[in-house]
Amino acid sequence: MDLHLTDKVVLITGGSKGIGLACARAFAAEGARVAIVARQTAPLEAAAVELRRGGASVLALAADLVEAVQAEQLVREVEQALGPVDVLVNAAGAARRTPAQALQAADWHAAMDAKYFTYIHAMQAVLPGMAARRSGAIVNVIGAGGKLASPTHLPGGAANAALMLASAGLANAYAPSGVRVNAVNPGPTLTERLQQGLEAEAAQAGISVDEALARTVQRLPLGRLARPEEIADMVLFLASQRASYVTGAIVAMDGASIPTVL
Repeated sequence: MDLHLTDKVVLITGGSKGIGLACARAFAAEGARVAIVARQTAPLEAAAVELRRGGASVLALAADLVEAVQAEQLVREVEQALGPVDVLVNAAGAARRTPAQALQAADWHAAMDAKYFTYIHAMQAVLPGMAARRSGAIVNVIGAGGKLASPTHLPGGAANAALMLASAGLANAYAPSGVRVNAVNPGPTLTERLQQGLEAEAAQAGISVDEALARTVQRLPLGRLARPEEIADMVLFLASQRASYVTGAIVAMDGASIPTVL
């Protein structure tokens, strides 16, 4: 299936590892011009080397998207180097998991900065240009934690829930301008972030990390964790013209572990 992504300019936040890096690989394989962004230079450069070794032409830029001004500067740099951004994939930011009894006000603020505002700032930086060109697609990789309150993931889950609302609302507001906004909610996925979550759950339940992993897998109707590449496949579809009438969608990719129609 031709996704018509050849030469599209794709900006991926959190592109140095996990789902973001899987998305970068997938878009590059489709012939897109990819820019990856992360806060830490070393993982970013390692990801760029890997992608280039695979034949991709990739632009790697370091930025802290908690700062709106850095998001705006980032988009200017990408567009100067590659051209107008056609697709934004937000996969950056991960709120630290903290047991509910140990939460402080700072934890809630940190979660919103790490997840919610990084996505909002990136979207605000590309939306005016997309609207002016009457073309563009945004895909937010959010997380199933925004649907189900976990005692070890309350600040992050709250940020996820807020992002779902923002994604749906921006989709409605920008649809007349030809811009589509969708979201994907992965469940437990084989990434580095999973380990931190397992450690928090193990500490909360007084069990080993291996037992926490076994319990997680047992709760999944499909009987296994998701692979980053599987999430990336959905992101590509939503970003492509094959999904030209899909906007405002919040796609669950949790292996049916949260059986709800809401």
